[in-house]
Amino acid sequence: MPLKGELRDFSTTQLLNLINLAGKTGTLTIFKATKSGETEEVNGKKREKIIPGPERAKVSFRAGKLIYAAMDGQDGNLVSVLNKAGKLTDDQARIIRERAKNTTDKALALLLINANYVTQNDVVSCIQQHTLDVVYNLMSWNQEPFRFDDNVLPDSNRIMVPIDLENVIIEGARRIREIEELNQHLPNLDMALKFPDNPKEKFKGIHLSVEEWRVVSFVNPKNSIRQIAKANNMSEVEIRRIVYGLEQAGLVELVKPPGMDQTVANKAAGRRQMPAKPQVQKVVVNRLIDKIRSI
Repeated sequence: MPLKGELRDFSTTQLLNLINLAGKTGTLTIFKATKSGETEEVNGKKREKIIPGPERAKVSFRAGKLIYAAMDGQDGNLVSVLNKAGKLTDDQARIIRERAKNTTDKALALLLINANYVTQNDVVSCIQQHTLDVVYNLMSWNQEPFRFDDNVLPDSNRIMVPIDLENVIIEGARRIREIEELNQHLPNLDMALKFPDNPKEKFKGIHLSVEEWRVVSFVNPKNSIRQIAKANNMSEVEIRRIVYGLEQAGLVELVKPPGMDQTVANKAAGRRQMPAKPQVQKVVVNRLIDKIRSI
């Protein structure tokens, strides 16, 4: 029987810690939190009941090690991962997708390595970083329903790089604090970006990453930050981090996109304090600990 719960009762960090300590093998699926319109009572307190919606992410483990992670809406195949990391150009990625439509990631990796497009280390490091980026992103979620299925793993044709969870948990906690600051600085991704006056002068001597240049190429008051993120296959955390860096360097400015009400824009551009995370109910935590250990 799969373990089920909600991240508002049992955080992702706590789940990862238990999976690590218990050396579990299986897949954690996190769903979109959908409001049911009903209320429920938990430990003597009433709250809105939520039900699982569409899948938002899948994370797999083998013997307590992280081996795979995928976010719904993001293309996590090998070509996209290598392209996003700058190991393949956009043209190279397009051509390879056309010529290797039905090729598995493992087979494609061998072809790319033998053709000297990438090295084995490139493949391993890029897959590892993609997996970590997904997990660090979902560690900030605090409402979603989840399910852990024991001994359920991804297709064997996927490239899976084992990663120790101890450092992931420590780094994830640090990033959660960073994410809270980024959310406070940029609460609404429907705002747009523009270049300041004399942009050429601003960019002189500036060295940007591949991801930063991709965001810069879409800077236009007509493009919302959310649209830029989607066009570049970036998560909300990634786009916020890049926009924050560009803004702090004076390379871009936040502006109201066409059609946005001025009142909404003022609120979106304002800096707000993130609400405190709900306290985890001790009774619920203990119950879930007992369940996952018994699986």
